[in-house]
Amino acid sequence: MDRTQVIGLILIFGLIFAWTYNNGKQREAYALEQARLDSIAQVEENKKAAEAALNAPVDTMAAIEAQPIVPDSLMDSRLLAQYGVFGSNAKKQKEDKLTLENDKVIVTFSSQGGKITSVELKDHKKVTENEDRVKSTSPVFLMDNPENRFSYLLPVKAVPGGVIDTEELNFNVSQSGNTITFSAGTSGEFKQVYTLKEGYEIDYDIAFNDASNIYKKNEPVKMKWVNHLDRIELNDYFERFYSTVYFKEEGENSDYCNCRKSDTEEVDGAPIQWFSHVNQFFNTSIMANNEGFENGVFETKVLESDSEDLKIIESEVDIPSSAIDDGTFDMTMIAGPNEFNMLKSYGNDLEMIIPFGRSFFGSINRWVIRPLFNFFDNLVGNKGIAIILMIFLIKTILYPLTYKMLKSQAKMGALKPELAGLKEKYKDDPQTQQMETMKIYREYGVSPLGGCMPMLIQMPIWYALFRFFPASIGFRQQSFLWAHDLSSFDDLIKLPIDLPVLGAHLSLFTMLWVITQLVYTYYNTKHMDMSANPAMKYVQYFMPVMFLGFFNQYASGLTVYMFFSNLFNIGQTIGTKKLIFNTDKIRQQLMANKLKPKKKKSRFMQNIEDQVKKQQELQRKQQKKK
Repeated sequence: MDRTQVIGLILIFGLIFAWTYNNGKQREAYALEQARLDSIAQVEENKKAAEAALNAPVDTMAAIEAQPIVPDSLMDSRLLAQYGVFGSNAKKQKEDKLTLENDKVIVTFSSQGGKITSVELKDHKKVTENEDRVKSTSPVFLMDNPENRFSYLLPVKAVPGGVIDTEELNFNVSQSGNTITFSAGTSGEFKQVYTLKEGYEIDYDIAFNDASNIYKKNEPVKMKWVNHLDRIELNDYFERFYSTVYFKEEGENSDYCNCRKSDTEEVDGAPIQWFSHVNQFFNTSIMANNEGFENGVFETKVLESDSEDLKIIESEVDIPSSAIDDGTFDMTMIAGPNEFNMLKSYGNDLEMIIPFGRSFFGSINRWVIRPLFNFFDNLVGNKGIAIILMIFLIKTILYPLTYKMLKSQAKMGALKPELAGLKEKYKDDPQTQQMETMKIYREYGVSPLGGCMPMLIQMPIWYALFRFFPASIGFRQQSFLWAHDLSSFDDLIKLPIDLPVLGAHLSLFTMLWVITQLVYTYYNTKHMDMSANPAMKYVQYFMPVMFLGFFNQYASGLTVYMFFSNLFNIGQTIGTKKLIFNTDKIRQQLMANKLKPKKKKSRFMQNIEDQVKKQQELQRKQQKKK
């Protein structure tokens, strides 16, 4: 590894460090903002509690007994005046609970509001840990928070306020096979029909009866959905950053609210094809089958880190008024895992809710790394071995470039006698020493940039993997060696206290990566003469140790990749230098290169020499002033 490579590595790690530091600053800002909002909410709660205390009766039972008994006929008249044809469904009556089930899910419904109250995923488990760090499992539930809200605001004629909130209605229920129908009104003026299909799909239709007499003309039906996302993952570091609401306008790329802070997005242009409330590995999505939704408002509320819930997601969209005239509006609901092929099968970019990234690196994850990994996984049936096979393939493909890099290093190592004279001659002028070194490299036909190409080619893959492992549900709760979950950190070494940066554990794969990185750095820099800049030598060894804290919290799938990748690098470096290269032959080749006609300087080399000369002239001027 020459100086150019070292500078490249420092820049790469510097970017990662800046990204990590910026995340920390953002989390502090989120915490301050949330504290402010909580303070306001607490004041409001205290105010309400005080008002309730002032207005509360001294004897609650006596107050209840003193209330006049309202005849049923009078109550019906009041409800009719307030709710119109939906008055009978506004009575306080027993709530019915119903379920639909297939081989993947158990969906629970409530007649109050005619909505889904929970979805149990049979093939997925939630892992929790008690104070003694003892792990236990339980089913994964979606949409099961009692504070969730899902309702429609119906634009009904001749009622106070002009709208009916279906949250206040207790629907009539009928079930036939895997279909449940909730109807409200004297003649079923509003219906919700759920049909559980295969897998995680639910056909969801709403229907309007006697629309011209019941509903206001040219006014949409507003759908309101408030979803408290549960903490599902044991390590919620990625879950907090990857949970948000996604949505897609017709003819546009999908979009989303900010994942790292509270955010609101409004859409009032093209029809909205779908919107999705997304955890790290699971989603609940609603798609419009014909006409799209209109006038969407999507909001993400970040909660404090010690909150029981992860985030609050709110979506509000309009069902077009034309749907009332047509009598129906057809939708599809998805409540399940973020499985790429399943989501892609809908043909509307729903797979973009998987946070592989939106840039060039996201495309690498979707169309290169993902299918490549799936191929090896299907071949061997073990996620960890599939990672190693993927490394082997990548290293084999890149070996010609690696060979060129190692040969360039060997050539520079063979020129150490020539470079040693420069070190003594220009010991007090490192810039001139550097320029003369570049001249010798050119004279003997050595390119100091020959070792950069393998690193540059691997950088997009390496950076893409940062997003791939934490976003791929295929790694969730999949074990390899001592790592129990490749989508989270391995915590084989538990610490008695929670340390800053490191946490309450040490990742063994991360520790092994640091060790192998130090060994690889040693073998890769033995040929380099760093006497002109000794600090560079220590920086190379310090960088892996500095990033121990960062990777200690990262998905172990990535640290597995990094560790075994280093093993391959060390093996290729030692094997190539010991078994293939001959130092005497390389030196003979360099001597022959010296006798060849001199090549014209490259623009890059000329720019370096020009910069060095400018620096030298500037230093001479400064010395004269002194």
